[in-house]
Amino acid sequence: MTPDLITKYDARVPRYTSYPTAPHFHAGVDGSRYGQWLAHLDSDTDLSLYIHIPFCDTLCWFCGCLTTVVNRPEPIRHYMDYLLQEIDRVAEQLGDTRRVTHVHMGGGSPTILSPDQFHALFDRLRKHFTFTDNVEIAVEVDPRGFKESAADALAEIGLTRASIGVQDLDPEVQKAVNRIQPFETTRDVVDMLRARGVNGLNIDLMYGLPHQTAPGTVATVQRLMTLSPDRVALFGYAHVPWMKKHQRLISEDDLPTAQQRLDQFDRASATLRDGGYVPIGLDHFAHPKDPMAQAHAAGELHRNFQGYTTDNAQALVGLGVSAIGGLPQGHAQNVKAVRDYAEMLDRGELPIERGIELTAEDRLRGDVIGRLMCDLTVDAAAVAREHGFDPAIFHDALDQLDDMVADGVVQRDGYVVTVPDTYRLLVRTAASAFDAYLQNSERRHATAV
Repeated sequence: MTPDLITKYDARVPRYTSYPTAPHFHAGVDGSRYGQWLAHLDSDTDLSLYIHIPFCDTLCWFCGCLTTVVNRPEPIRHYMDYLLQEIDRVAEQLGDTRRVTHVHMGGGSPTILSPDQFHALFDRLRKHFTFTDNVEIAVEVDPRGFKESAADALAEIGLTRASIGVQDLDPEVQKAVNRIQPFETTRDVVDMLRARGVNGLNIDLMYGLPHQTAPGTVATVQRLMTLSPDRVALFGYAHVPWMKKHQRLISEDDLPTAQQRLDQFDRASATLRDGGYVPIGLDHFAHPKDPMAQAHAAGELHRNFQGYTTDNAQALVGLGVSAIGGLPQGHAQNVKAVRDYAEMLDRGELPIERGIELTAEDRLRGDVIGRLMCDLTVDAAAVAREHGFDPAIFHDALDQLDDMVADGVVQRDGYVVTVPDTYRLLVRTAASAFDAYLQNSERRHATAV
C-alpha cells in the first residue's frame, strides 16, 4: 500500500463490532425496554453471555477498555455481589432455563478474581442457565501475577479457551505502555493452562505502540509462535486520548507513522502466514484446523462486540458494568459506573443506560457490513433480497466506493464488493460506505490503519 493511499483512506471509522455502532445508542432504550426484549425472546433462542470485570491491578497506558485500578479486595467483592444480582434479575426476565452456547469474560482483567469468586459466578450461571455439552467458556487472561490456583479454578469452571494478553515483548515498548511482561511470564501461563487441559489458546498482540518497529514486531511474533497458539490477534493500537485520558501518558512523538504501522502489520502478518496461520478478517490469524479458520472457510464466521467469533447464538446477553448485549430486537448497554450499577440494581431495575432498537434496514446493513468485515467480500444484492429489500437501496453506498474502486483498493462486480487481501486493513473504510448513521464522527473513532 502506497503512502498516498494510506493518506487518502486511513479514515476514522468504527470497528463495526455492531451495527448501528455504540455512538448511536440512546437513552430511549432503558432497563424496562430491555426487560421486555428478554421476556419476549423465543424459548428456543440460544444465548451467548458476555461478563465484564472492570478491574486491573495496574493500568496499561494503551488500554481502551473500561477498567479501574484496584489494589484491595473490597471493591471486587462489592462488585461481584451486584453482578450475581444482575444475573438473577436477567434470568427472572428470561423465564425458562435457557441454553447457553458461549461464555466470554472480559475486562479489565477477569483473572483478578479469586478462585472462590470464579466458582461463585459459574455456580450462579449454571443455576439459571443450561450450558450445552459443547459450550465454549473463554476468559481474557493477564499473565502478570497469574498463579497455579487461578489455573486450577479456571479448569474447574470448565474453561475451554484463554485469550492471553501480550501486546509486545520488546522491553522498551513495554516500559512505554506500562506493561512489563517478560516472555517467560507468558510461557508459564500457557504451560499451566495446557497442563490442566485448556487447549484453546489465543495470543493478543498490538502494532502501532510507542517505540514499536517492524523488526521488533516480527521478533515478538516469532517468539510467541514457539508456544503454538491456536489463534493470534494483531490489533492496531487506537490512540484516542480525547476519550481515554490516561493515553496522554504516551508521547505522540514516540508513536509510529501510518506507514510504519502498516509495515509492522504487513511483516507480522507475513510471519504468521509463513508459520501456517490463516488470515481471518481484519486482524486475526488461526491454525487451519482451528474452529475459527474452519468457520471462515465455510463462510460462517461472525463478528460481535468481542470481535471475530465462531459463536452463532442468536442473542448475546451482556452482564456487568458497560457490557453490551445484542438481541434480535436491538442492542443495549449497561451503565459504566459501578456506583450507578449498584444503585439501579438496589432499586430493582436492570442497569441499562442506553441502546438502540433495530429497524429492518439496520439488520440488512448490519449483515452486509458483517459479511464484508468477516469475508472481505459481500454480494450486497443477495443480502438485500434475503431481507426483502430492493438492492437499489445500496446505490448510494456503491457510489461512495467509486474512488476506492478506481484506486484498486476495492473491487466491484455489480453488487459484489471485495477488498483484496493486500488492502484488508482498509476493510473498515469500505464497510463504512454502507453505514447510514456515519456522519462527521471523526472524533469518535480510531484510524483504519
